[in-house]
Amino acid sequence: MINRKHRFHGHASINKVYPKTKIIRGSLVSLRYAKRPPNKPYRIAVVVGRKVNKSAVKRNRIRRRLYETVRTSDMIPASTDLIFNVYSDQLAEIDYLKLKQQIKDLLNKVS
Repeated sequence: MINRKHRFHGHASINKVYPKTKIIRGSLVSLRYAKRPPNKPYRIAVVVGRKVNKSAVKRNRIRRRLYETVRTSDMIPASTDLIFNVYSDQLAEIDYLKLKQQIKDLLNKVS
């Protein structure tokens, strides 16, 4: 799991970041990112809407898989807010290596 200091806290903190973000779209997930002051750590959020899948179990599985993929990645840019918006429920069953490659491609475009 992502460390507490690398998470957003509350909807208001995410809503403040949305207007400032730039978007990179992938085939199953998009990434919104914004720069932070240099002395602040990066923050990550994963947004999986109910339209993706009605089952909370599947939405949480997708969310956990993305958090774990990003946590183990070494490509996370420092002092950046990252918001992953999922728009496909295929992420619940996709092969881990394919998922890791997609996230890596998105994070490469940020830096």
